[in-house]
Amino acid sequence: MYPELFSIGPVTVYSYGVLLAISYLLGLWLAMRRAKRWGLDPSRVLDLGIYIIIAALVGAKLLLLIVDFDQFSRSAADLLSLARSGGVFYGGLILAIAVGFWYVARHRMPFWTTCDVFAPGIALGHVTGRLGCLAAGCCYGRPTDLPWGITFTNPLAAANVGTPLGIPLHPTQVYEAGAELLILGVLLATERRGRPFAGRTFWLYMLLYAASRFIVEIYRGDPRGEVLGLSTSQFISMLLGPLSLLMLVWLSRTTPETPQEMTRRRKVAA
Repeated sequence: MYPELFSIGPVTVYSYGVLLAISYLLGLWLAMRRAKRWGLDPSRVLDLGIYIIIAALVGAKLLLLIVDFDQFSRSAADLLSLARSGGVFYGGLILAIAVGFWYVARHRMPFWTTCDVFAPGIALGHVTGRLGCLAAGCCYGRPTDLPWGITFTNPLAAANVGTPLGIPLHPTQVYEAGAELLILGVLLATERRGRPFAGRTFWLYMLLYAASRFIVEIYRGDPRGEVLGLSTSQFISMLLGPLSLLMLVWLSRTTPETPQEMTRRRKVAA
């Protein structure tokens, strides 16, 4: 675990920040690679990606501030520690989707197709982002006696995010990174199978992520708010899972095929 990579005078470079930046760049790179194949303007996709990155950063920290308001409101020092915290992924996801919807509507981009282009990139970026959590010690798990438990020892992690030291914990960061990598594989392997329709890849990602996040939350040990006896992320997952299923069913009946699938069928017919 290396919360700090190095320092140059008063400037400290944190491992989480570096890996988070890499995660956003990887997600944007994959979206750009997919843009032309899905019939989208790469320059519009790039601009949209930048808006999404900014919204994700702000949204993640806003939701963390809301769910842990008591902690961050104790003093100015506690509030400043918010800058070193990664935030809540769902907060970033929700605000990023809202900003993305606004941008897509404003520039008249194909709505669900654009969402499909970005979905695998979100999963890819999340893999690296959770490795950043592992390096920083945040989003840690409950104590465990399982052989793959991970023990944190760096005092900076305890000071920055309250990571328990010297105790084997569930490696929940690795659990979620592995789940996201598996989701990425499922999205890329299935999006051309069956009858593709616009929005399928995006809502399949939402469904799979909601299920995996609900399970991972069972093993989390860090404070992250509570709603009706569930963690904040579990509560959101409980809403997002059924919504994703409904959207998949509805779009499969009302939405035309994806642009590349329609092009392929036209070539075959010709």
